[in-house]
Amino acid sequence: MDYISNFLFMRSEVSLLAVMVFLLLFDLIAGKKGMKYFQPIALIAFAAHTIWTFVPYEAGVSFGGMYDYKPVMTIVKGILNIATLIVFMQAKEVFDTERQGNKRGEFYFLTMVTLLGMYFMISSGHFLMLFIGLEMASIPLATIVAMEKFSKKSAEAGAKYILLAAFSSGVMLFGISYLYGTVGTLYFTDMPNLISANPLQIMAFVFFVAGLFFKVSLVPFHLWAADVYEGAPTNVTAYLSVVSKGSAVFVLMLLLYKVFGNLIVQWQGILFAVIVLSITVGNLFALRQDNIKRFLAFSSISQAGYLALGIISGTAFGMTTMIYYIFVYVFSNLAAFGVISSIENKTGKVNISDYKGLYSTNPKLSFIMMLAMFSLGGIPIFAGFFSKFFIFAAALEKGFYVLVLIAVINTIISLYYYLLVVKAMFIDSSDNPIPTIQTDNYNRVSLFICTAGIILIGLFGVIMDKIELYSFGM
Repeated sequence: MDYISNFLFMRSEVSLLAVMVFLLLFDLIAGKKGMKYFQPIALIAFAAHTIWTFVPYEAGVSFGGMYDYKPVMTIVKGILNIATLIVFMQAKEVFDTERQGNKRGEFYFLTMVTLLGMYFMISSGHFLMLFIGLEMASIPLATIVAMEKFSKKSAEAGAKYILLAAFSSGVMLFGISYLYGTVGTLYFTDMPNLISANPLQIMAFVFFVAGLFFKVSLVPFHLWAADVYEGAPTNVTAYLSVVSKGSAVFVLMLLLYKVFGNLIVQWQGILFAVIVLSITVGNLFALRQDNIKRFLAFSSISQAGYLALGIISGTAFGMTTMIYYIFVYVFSNLAAFGVISSIENKTGKVNISDYKGLYSTNPKLSFIMMLAMFSLGGIPIFAGFFSKFFIFAAALEKGFYVLVLIAVINTIISLYYYLLVVKAMFIDSSDNPIPTIQTDNYNRVSLFICTAGIILIGLFGVIMDKIELYSFGM
């Protein structure tokens, strides 16, 4: 294969890189007058990239197996693109302020750099490629987390994230070095036949997955999430909770299936404990939160546990249900963050107690928030109910009855705290409710997309059990 042909399998990466370079040049030469057109141009360019990357093509490898493309990766990258596009729409109000207005170009560029790193993680066929992609996704994230330089919380969140990310990367690299020492290769395709579950390999595996568990914010590697989510700008928090988590979960699943298949007994035992802890700890701490961003941080820890529930089955059906869960989670979580962002940008209020009486002044935002809470909680007939149902079905198929029972009990607990937000908006009264808020057109479109996604994907879930789920080749 010649040098240029290597890039034919990297259609998504090349397309995204072209958008990044174009927007970077536009930001440099447009000037103050031209920058007022930056938002629509950036959204159009990224939307075109999203549509282009949804077109699947023939599977193949390039650069000697370092890069490995499968059709399922088109779907995963497409979901991440949709989520990123919605985040960009919701970010307009933030950068319309005088203090943040001159950072619009940096935010778009750095966010797309992290997305490019996630692309490389998803399509990696070699552990060094995976590590490079992970670092490319992590380091710029710390920058945009600390983007509000006048906010002490934002600076603290950025410092905590980069320090803990560096530590987790070091632990992961330590595990990779031990894997290389025991098998003599870092190629995913070569390793399964060389892994024999000896103690050194099991220890290497534990160190490696510990680093990935940090990215997914699974317990006990979750302590950074609440502080970082609270301190980061709301649109960055939304990106962390959906795009970063979704890519890391898919990579975790890919590696457990492709590379560590011979350690299935060991990693299923580890995942069992981590899932129980993540779902339970996330729910219990979410009950105690009043700050809505910290509330959603602990909610996301619990949701990460449900995502791992799709992985533990080790089947194609489990993988399909996990991807479906990510798709539902994108619309549900971003709908909630879109409402939070609109309210915070206009009023600065971020506590659940501030939402009392919201329906009397902002019925549309209250309705969207209610749909998001219902979907995240798994209430029929919304999309979140079916995502949980299929995740549970995949685990039950492999005999994890106790684990599913614990997950169902925790789902009931989660319904309580999600309904607390709905209660505050629709039932509780306030002498000084949040005033009527006018959102910009971009945010309105993003909220419409999220609302349509919650409803339509839910309706699709009604008939999904009558449709043969597509088994993606790995």
